[in-house]
Amino acid sequence: MVFFALCCILFSPWAFRMQNSGHVQISRIFGKLHFRLIIRLLVYSIKMSYRSFNLMGWPMRVDDLHHKELLELDPEGGVIRFAGQRALLLGAVAMGLLRQYLVENFGLTAARAVLTQFGFAHGWRMAAAMQEEFKWESNEEWRLAGPRIYTLEGLFRAQPGSDDPLTKNGAMLLASYEAEQHLLHFGRSDSAACWTICGLMSGYVSHTAGKEIYVLEDRCLGQGHAACHLRGRTREEWADERAEELLFFDSGVLKECLDVSLSRVTETLKAAEEKLRAHRQALVRAVPDVEDPLGIIAKSPKMQQVVDMARRVAKVDAIVLITGESGVGKERIAQLVHDESTRAVGPFIPVNCGAITETLLESELFGHARGAFTGAASDRPGLFEAANGGTLLLDEIGEVSPGMQVKLLRVLQEREIRRVGENKSRPVNVRVLAATNRDLAHGVAEGTFRQDLYYRLKVVELHVPPLRERRDDILPLGRLLLADAAVRMTRKISGLAPNAADRLLRYDWPGNVRELENAMERAVALARRSRVDLEDLPEEIRQASPKPVAIAGRVQPLSEVEKEYILEVLEVNGGNQTRTAEQLRIGTATLYRKLKRYGMIGGRPAVSKGAHGERP
Repeated sequence: MVFFALCCILFSPWAFRMQNSGHVQISRIFGKLHFRLIIRLLVYSIKMSYRSFNLMGWPMRVDDLHHKELLELDPEGGVIRFAGQRALLLGAVAMGLLRQYLVENFGLTAARAVLTQFGFAHGWRMAAAMQEEFKWESNEEWRLAGPRIYTLEGLFRAQPGSDDPLTKNGAMLLASYEAEQHLLHFGRSDSAACWTICGLMSGYVSHTAGKEIYVLEDRCLGQGHAACHLRGRTREEWADERAEELLFFDSGVLKECLDVSLSRVTETLKAAEEKLRAHRQALVRAVPDVEDPLGIIAKSPKMQQVVDMARRVAKVDAIVLITGESGVGKERIAQLVHDESTRAVGPFIPVNCGAITETLLESELFGHARGAFTGAASDRPGLFEAANGGTLLLDEIGEVSPGMQVKLLRVLQEREIRRVGENKSRPVNVRVLAATNRDLAHGVAEGTFRQDLYYRLKVVELHVPPLRERRDDILPLGRLLLADAAVRMTRKISGLAPNAADRLLRYDWPGNVRELENAMERAVALARRSRVDLEDLPEEIRQASPKPVAIAGRVQPLSEVEKEYILEVLEVNGGNQTRTAEQLRIGTATLYRKLKRYGMIGGRPAVSKGAHGERP
């Protein structure tokens, strides 16, 4: 075939020089087809000659391996063959994502074992295919074909003259795809990262050598080195030097890792179920009238209105602005909106905007591209992307800077985000809730908060009232938080003593539910008996100024309110009747008669005078 093509080239000038009029037309046709035919014949003849090496007994060498001969494309049949084997075009990023999934779900040890053993099996099979496809000049040429094949596949680039891991100097690999992907998804590694490549090389050289040889890295691009350096030895030659790394080639280790992972998950689920069961039982005993699964207490009319509106607005995909003082439970209301919505199966991600600086907040919310700033070693999605299909709560939205307000407004309007350092926009499917303890309308008037963003957020506003305005919720909330703290501290606390419960109702709670939670946790920690007494409460609550309290189902007659108030003032003054009468603006005789009517004279010592209001 090659001879025929060469003849066409040699004799083609003669065809063009023909002067006979009968051959002019033939020469013109031949001239048009000449070069196209010759090129096709040459390509075909070279391929046929290359594939006839085995038939004619000509030996194959590593230098003869090239893409044009090894790669066969069949667009109509949907088949790609490489070195005679069916191949797939799979992106490096896809393999990187597989690595990330394995590490995150099964742990680093199991992921490395899976990829190492996968590589070993693939390398063994490739060596067998190369032996079947070609007749090699020597076993060494067959062995060296491995790095050449993997270079042609795009896995790495072997440094010329340093491509054999079995030599004294080992193999030096450049541009490892695996190290690149590890850096992309995990950053710099503390150990060698080319797990699959080590498996590939091990499987290939093991098949060619007829014995098990394990190729390991001692330098890796993933660790920050300039190149990856591999050496291959038998298990006996490695001895105890790299014994831990050799375990990743054993199938038993993989099974053990997976068993440990599954066992750990099972134990964690059992422990969580047991803890949840105990928690639920404790809450039912402490507060049997809690109906909401989130533990939201809504006995007061104001709180019932908030919960009812939250459940109604949860059914539609509207932006909600939740306002209220610090510690009233705005995040709990946001969680309720999420759980009652169609996005309940998606993630609920709260972020405190006031706790993050402006530059970091942009990266936190929108993500960043690799190299966008110092320390951005890899692409990172932001919280908007992480909350895709769910709900994102922007807590303390009033603390956001004017520049960041503009970017948030764009996201809310366009429903697209742009990572820091990128030019392309990414669509997001997120429901946004915002919460603040500031008066945003006042901020708009002062020019510290954008008016357009304010109205964009205030589609529906839920104002959570402070605890002092919903005193019907204080005792149920206190008992709920008390039971929760008792479960966490593994203490058997049955409830509140009457004097402690009464003082909780009389306190103003400037810190709202958060302060109540801290008070209950302190009481559980300090309680000497099975219930919380007055002395177990914080000092500011014990010394709260007495005041009449009216709550649903507990309206007292005026005479009882007067009695309680007089006795409270008397106790605050340490029993000093003179000072008590002065503060109440009544005469001492009047106070004496009232105390006598209450049964306090004779049964309880009363002090009429004292230098410091102390009892004698």
